[in-house]
Amino acid sequence: MKMLWNGAIIMTKEKNVQPLRTREEIEDMKQSLRRFCSERDRFLFIFGINTGLRVSDILPLRVIDVKGKSHVVIKEKKTSKSKRFFLNEGLRSEIDTYIRGMDDEDLLFLSRKGDKPISTTQAYRALVKAAEMIGRDDIGTHTMRKTFGYHYYRRTKDIAFLQDIFNHSAPSITKRYIGITQDEIDETLKGFTL
Repeated sequence: MKMLWNGAIIMTKEKNVQPLRTREEIEDMKQSLRRFCSERDRFLFIFGINTGLRVSDILPLRVIDVKGKSHVVIKEKKTSKSKRFFLNEGLRSEIDTYIRGMDDEDLLFLSRKGDKPISTTQAYRALVKAAEMIGRDDIGTHTMRKTFGYHYYRRTKDIAFLQDIFNHSAPSITKRYIGITQDEIDETLKGFTL
């Protein structure tokens, strides 16, 4: 990526954010978030990897949006489309525990500074901090969405549904986004020698 700084062009390395590919990696991240960040940040991660929502669509959610519901309905910030996302049983259990004692109008991801949700930058910083503590340098806010997509595809092999969930224009974009393309290329090259 090129950035201008005082009229000069400098090159910066773009972060190659990856999905968490194993249950162990997911559990390590949850524990790191709990230990080095906060329960709020841990819940954000759990919510993100179970819904596939963009972080910008998760942060403004309130208790009333998820309490006792099987689906969360949002208007996507990026596309302005209304979308309905399923809240699985495991996530609903996490939600019930997290919102215990909260009022319906409370923000799920309240900033410590005032009455607004945390920013996407704050969410990013928490995820990066937790990732660093477990020796990872390839984690960002898109990791949650990519992790959802990666595991959804591995379980269902249905790239068309995942493409629709993510509002991507082509299956190849979805596969590349979740890191499947590279995994599949690597798999085909195992044992390939000339």
